[in-house]
Amino acid sequence: MTRNARQGKILELIDEKDIETQEELVKELQNSGFDVTQATVSRDIKELGLIKISTDGRRQKYTRERTDNTVTSKFTDMFRHSVVSVDYAINIVVIKTLSGSANVAGMMVDRIKNSSVLGCVAGDDTVFAVLRDKQSAEELTEKLREIAFD
Repeated sequence: MTRNARQGKILELIDEKDIETQEELVKELQNSGFDVTQATVSRDIKELGLIKISTDGRRQKYTRERTDNTVTSKFTDMFRHSVVSVDYAINIVVIKTLSGSANVAGMMVDRIKNSSVLGCVAGDDTVFAVLRDKQSAEELTEKLREIAFD
């Protein structure tokens, strides 16, 4: 499986579970069908900018750094390498990605923080973002195309 798919799965896992160690993350990835080593996971953690936070004063877990709402260059690179096409129909933006990378594109839509986005759903290789109106969908499509293809 691709690096983008693996890193997307890491983000999904840390959102769903309190993962304290790299070893736990390796085990979760292996249980999800990814053949990874601790060294690979260590690099992924660094590339994704993951940090550990305290959950109860004693335990820690991995999370995404949320110091601000900027989109990191690493995340932008993941998005660029994942996206195949971006288009819209009326008020729905459709983003086609490589297999296993739709969550990266969905996260980009979320991180852009566009108040016209009513919701976003990511499958395996397709993201649907519902916007308030056609103009908003057109604007988001152009912004995502700029990020992905410029």
